[in-house]
Amino acid sequence: MLSKALLRLGTSAARHPWRVIAAWLIAATLAVLAAIAIGGRTADSMTAPGLDSQRAAQLIERAGTGQEGMTAQVVVTPLDGGATFFDHGSARTALTRLQTEVQRLPHVLGTSDPVGALDAGGDTAVRGGLVSADGRIAVVRVQYPDQSRLSAEDLDALVDLGDRLRAELPLRIEMGGNLFYVFSDPDGGVSELIGILAAAAILFLAFGSLVAAALPIGMAVFGLTVGVATMTVLAGVTEVPTFAPVLGSMVGLGVGIDYALFVLARHREYLARGLDPREAAGRAVATAGRPVVFAGGTVVVSILGLAVANVPFMTVGGLAVSIVVLTMVVASVTLLPAFLGAAGPRLVRAGRIGRALQTRKPARLARRRDPVAGAAHAAGWRRWIGHVSRHPVPYAVGAAGLLLTATLPVLGLRVGLPDDGSLPHSRTERRAYDLVAEGFGPGINGPLVIAADPTGDPGVLERLVATVAADPGIASVASTHIDRATGIATLVVFPTTSPQDKATADTIARLRTDVLPTAIGHGPARAHVGGAAASLSDVGRRTSQRLPVLVAAVLAMSFLLLMLVFRSILVPLKAVLLNLLSIGAAYGTMVAVFQWGWGGALIGLEATVPIVSFIPMFLFAILFGLSMDYEVFLLSRVREEYLRTGDNGTAIVEGVSRTARIITSAALIMVAVFLSFAVAEDPSTKMFGLGLATAIFIDATVVRMVLVPATMTLLGRTNWWLPKWLDRMLPRGPVGTDDTDAESTGEAPRPRLVDR
Repeated sequence: MLSKALLRLGTSAARHPWRVIAAWLIAATLAVLAAIAIGGRTADSMTAPGLDSQRAAQLIERAGTGQEGMTAQVVVTPLDGGATFFDHGSARTALTRLQTEVQRLPHVLGTSDPVGALDAGGDTAVRGGLVSADGRIAVVRVQYPDQSRLSAEDLDALVDLGDRLRAELPLRIEMGGNLFYVFSDPDGGVSELIGILAAAAILFLAFGSLVAAALPIGMAVFGLTVGVATMTVLAGVTEVPTFAPVLGSMVGLGVGIDYALFVLARHREYLARGLDPREAAGRAVATAGRPVVFAGGTVVVSILGLAVANVPFMTVGGLAVSIVVLTMVVASVTLLPAFLGAAGPRLVRAGRIGRALQTRKPARLARRRDPVAGAAHAAGWRRWIGHVSRHPVPYAVGAAGLLLTATLPVLGLRVGLPDDGSLPHSRTERRAYDLVAEGFGPGINGPLVIAADPTGDPGVLERLVATVAADPGIASVASTHIDRATGIATLVVFPTTSPQDKATADTIARLRTDVLPTAIGHGPARAHVGGAAASLSDVGRRTSQRLPVLVAAVLAMSFLLLMLVFRSILVPLKAVLLNLLSIGAAYGTMVAVFQWGWGGALIGLEATVPIVSFIPMFLFAILFGLSMDYEVFLLSRVREEYLRTGDNGTAIVEGVSRTARIITSAALIMVAVFLSFAVAEDPSTKMFGLGLATAIFIDATVVRMVLVPATMTLLGRTNWWLPKWLDRMLPRGPVGTDDTDAESTGEAPRPRLVDR
């Protein structure tokens, strides 16, 4: 029995708290030391096997042109606002000096030559996109080697050079490129602090005790330290995407504090009944800890399901986030009961400030503020759930209609790549982006790289250049680079539209299906379209194709797991459908905010952007797992009440009302944590934060407090229906459950409704 194992584990940790705390301190120290010694940096390889952009990258790597490495760009314009041009005089001299000093930086393989482009004369196309047609804006493109040979020090050196030259040259200097994207500090640090402070405030208001509020925070910080350090060690072995630490911190803090809150609430309930603190901790882990294990397992399995997309960076990113979640589950059933055992009976008393807050209210209201004192203090929630249960049809129809309406914007969902144009104007990357777009057109910010192997057809390159340049979606074509050893040619082309524009994706598709086949014909030569914009377009198309597979796999897995836990068919089926509603509403909100701009200013969004291609799949996996947290926690209590009373109506009212305050507090904490990330500068982080916060808010309010009691009331005793033949087939023990689970609470079981 899982409950009995958790009972022993929790009781042992509570009886020997300092041993367990010391073990976690040692684990955290070793994890951090390992991260320092053998850990690696996060990296982004937005490719996947079998994609055309991946084939282009392989050709470029074979050619050894250096274009497979990291790049940066330095964008300059005279400070006098256009009265001076780069064709002559001091501006030309300053540009020459800037290029020379950038060339001298460590690890720089080479730079473009805008002064040489000026000497060549001609229009923007002849100048290779290095000097604008009016001569006011110049670009120095900087080529670095592969990311494995670089570090944040290379970015610092470039930024420091720019700061020094701004003071010495009559130029406005802005910078951008993927060197900034990879080595800039992530958004997570400040957001994590804001999330922790918000969670601490909510916990204190919920419990009225500084000690009780501090324990979930302390456990979450321990777990996050171990989890993120382990993720860093993983980055030393394989390529972990740059968004993984931020997403891991976001999800880890949310689930860690939530799991601790569930266990702590049940612990205080047992303390209020007069149990010894160590016994109370053991029973809390046995009862509330079991839903935590199942819910955490669901989150982990859901996220690992991202492997079905066959996109390596998503698979590794999911693994990295799962490590953090799994660490939080382990901490909830080991470290937290140790904290509870060390705190002793103090958790049953409110702190001095908490008592002061309570004494300002009438005694009856003060008692009702306690979220863990059981049914006697859940009168308000009991009245609400009773009201919903007496009118299930209008509430079920109304709530479902509301969520379906919120889901409608999903029909207009467009995936793409938010570029530097979506960053705030305070960032030099955004200012560089705007300058380049002003001087050369929006497509210059998202060049495409066509890699061609002309084997057996020496004339194919001329046809290729002419055919590509004639395409209406191409603004200009840079000079062709041919590797003498391999014969592979690389051709950099600039679209007429920005990287995030749908027309750019259409241009990429047209190049592959019409333009390149026309130029190459049926000969042995081959050509592929690569570059960042093409890679993200390909990944977006693949994730869109594989999303239905992930949805089906996660739904089936969740249904089977809940059926094992609750020994029912309709309960897991209802849970799956309701979770889909909340996730759909979250998707709809994201489309309305990021694509339509509704309320975007509230989270610092300065321009509408498409949804990052891989985020819908990531969000589905994470949100479905997180929504199961509340489902398992709530239904576990409903099931306990049903086993105790044998009455479905009573079980719904008592189970939901006894967990409502805890679920509400937990949801507020998770929403606060996620919203703290929604105000980050990076639009991808904003999408993760807002999408997660919206789904959790809807799930904990409309779904758990309206749709669940309404639908369970309509289903009646059939909620717990299970065919006899299926009951015999389902396992019991570590995965499945049976009525002896009630032994951990000391309550006598009642028979389930099984079809005989």
